[in-house]
Amino acid sequence: MKRLKTAFVCTVLAAFSAASLIAGDMKEGTMMHDGVMMKHGKMMVMKEGKAMPMKEAMTMSDGTKVMTNGKVMMKDGKTMMMKDGQMIMMDGKMMMMRDGKMMELNN
Repeated sequence: MKRLKTAFVCTVLAAFSAASLIAGDMKEGTMMHDGVMMKHGKMMVMKEGKAMPMKEAMTMSDGTKVMTNGKVMMKDGKTMMMKDGQMIMMDGKMMMMRDGKMMELNN
């Protein structure tokens, strides 16, 4: 009986540990998509899985600047206009949504 109780407690602890790891991965995965995105011709800020209109210019961690009209100034001074579906992550990487998946673009 004592072994059964010990086995039960170990099983419950393992289940909680696994659930905690899964929840942590989900949170990390959502944060991975933080950035700014051109959606239907409007700039949107994506944060923790939520989209809100972009109200002011943002500077990404690599020095890339993104304006509210979709104009992007790279850290090397080059400029471009974002197209619908393009996203710039908080680290400055350019991404594109294709077939429901985020793909990194080479700029």
